[in-house]
Amino acid sequence: MPMKPMNAIIPLPVSADSRVPVIDWQIAIADPASLPDAAQVEYWVAHALQGHPPTELTIRIVEAAESAALNERYRDKTGPTNVLSFPFDAPPGLPADVVLPLGDLVICAEVVAREAQAQGKPLAHHWAHIVVHGVLHLLGYDHIDDAQAREMEALEIAILRQLNIDNPYEVLPA
Repeated sequence: MPMKPMNAIIPLPVSADSRVPVIDWQIAIADPASLPDAAQVEYWVAHALQGHPPTELTIRIVEAAESAALNERYRDKTGPTNVLSFPFDAPPGLPADVVLPLGDLVICAEVVAREAQAQGKPLAHHWAHIVVHGVLHLLGYDHIDDAQAREMEALEIAILRQLNIDNPYEVLPA
């Protein structure tokens, strides 16, 4: 997958395919050269949302300092992390036919690149995994206990397999 620079907020239009979400793609990093193409991200998100109603979400790509600040503020954890998810909490009384946003993902490009290199994975494959992982968190999946982790990981593996991406949890021989 080609990576190309992006340096602006690029709203992606609603597709005729109702599975394709509206994504507010926000780039907040100094060097966006290693980021995936917005259309590719849309494709990954659409695969993660299979079987779910149309929605919209925001994906914000940040540097390590912003990721670390958010990670500490919202998770009481030190340092940057690959992805943070902030599900939308709908206020009561909204009409049933309103398309609600799914929420926001904050992805640290530096952490994603570092992890891909450390794990010997193609950068694009790790980006796909992190996007799918984040979307599943927005859908309510988690990995707090072993049973939840097995369920979420199995779903990630299945979605990534549809994208012709190897199991991200499989340890490759050195």
